[in-house]
Amino acid sequence: MTQGLETAPRRWARHDEPVAHRSSLAVVPGSFDPITLGHLDVVERAARLFDAVIVGVAENSAKLGLLSIATRIELIEDCTGHLDNVQVARVPGLLAEFCREVGAIAIVKGLRGGQDWGHEEPMALVNKELTGIETVFLAAAPTWGHVSSSLVKDVVRHGGNISPYVTPAVEAALVAYLHGPV
Repeated sequence: MTQGLETAPRRWARHDEPVAHRSSLAVVPGSFDPITLGHLDVVERAARLFDAVIVGVAENSAKLGLLSIATRIELIEDCTGHLDNVQVARVPGLLAEFCREVGAIAIVKGLRGGQDWGHEEPMALVNKELTGIETVFLAAAPTWGHVSSSLVKDVVRHGGNISPYVTPAVEAALVAYLHGPV
């Protein structure tokens, strides 16, 4: 046994002792215009890491939205219906304030590469300064590292096949919005 440990106060329970359960809530934010299978992968992974997850749908003032917030929420609810511990909600203002209001302990973001890190790191630091909330970054699965909502919108606008990148419901919604009902 390491010297001093036997007299040090115990801060953690051993694995065979009961530990009071603290519910953990995380928010997975984004504009999700539209939600891709890469986004869904991050939500599913967050749902395994936390007791509860809120997918926070926000308007991004830097991006021109294609689908309405209501449509995005409906599509995300459809995509995440198999996840019992996931809810979907609109983020009406600052993400950090939303997280504080709902009692979240973490923000979960997916990173596709260095460019995402350069964009996400300052936001994580500001959110931490505003409310103390931590941001947890999940590396994108290799399958989805190249997929973005912007890429999906560009492909579908030009008549390309987006089925490898989105669920059938999302594909149908985008095709109907851009090209009329199928």
